[in-house]
Amino acid sequence: MIKAIAIDDEPLALIVIENYCHRNDEIELVKTFSNTKDAQKYMNQFPIDLLFLDIQISRTNGMDFYKNLEVKPPVIFTTAYAEYAIDGFNVAALDYLLKPIEYERFEEAIHKAVLILVDKKLANNQDYLSIRADYKLNNIMYDDIVYIEGLDDYVKIHLVDGSKITARISMKSILEKLPEALFMRVHRSFIISIKKIKSIQNKVLYLNDIEIPIGETYKTNVSEKFKA
Repeated sequence: MIKAIAIDDEPLALIVIENYCHRNDEIELVKTFSNTKDAQKYMNQFPIDLLFLDIQISRTNGMDFYKNLEVKPPVIFTTAYAEYAIDGFNVAALDYLLKPIEYERFEEAIHKAVLILVDKKLANNQDYLSIRADYKLNNIMYDDIVYIEGLDDYVKIHLVDGSKITARISMKSILEKLPEALFMRVHRSFIISIKKIKSIQNKVLYLNDIEIPIGETYKTNVSEKFKA
């Protein structure tokens, strides 16, 4: 079952989402919040599968709040303003619900979320990465990946035997294919295999004789993960 929270400064809007979640067997609304500050504190302590987020929350812009989250859960935006829809999809929102929300439309969004989250869990349970490169489908064992380097619209996958596989895919898209327990992004240009880290020193990750810089945007995540 999907565990979700909702953030909205309109009590009636939260009641509607809560009632809709009670009617749906695939989702559990574990908490609701009227402000982003309390919601962020909760998310820092408890992992969630899905976030319902209003775009206009008092003086806070929900879109900016989401963009600034270090760990971004899948999100369904809710708002009374249709003009924000494009912005919602630009941050890879699962869906965008226009108020007043009809139950049928809500159910459609939840079904979409279930399909995406199930696919992600299945990917986390397999032990290889499937990716198309060199005109064929490559199944690369996770243990064989040392790190992934971003090169514009391409990535270069560096393997333990010294070979490399270059594929036309964005860093964001390939990261979504990888299990969070085994890989993490540490720089705008680098995703590393957590297992391959030998040491961390002075904002640099050492993977045997390979040095990977830790980007300013990612240093907090790395610090929390490894207490560096």
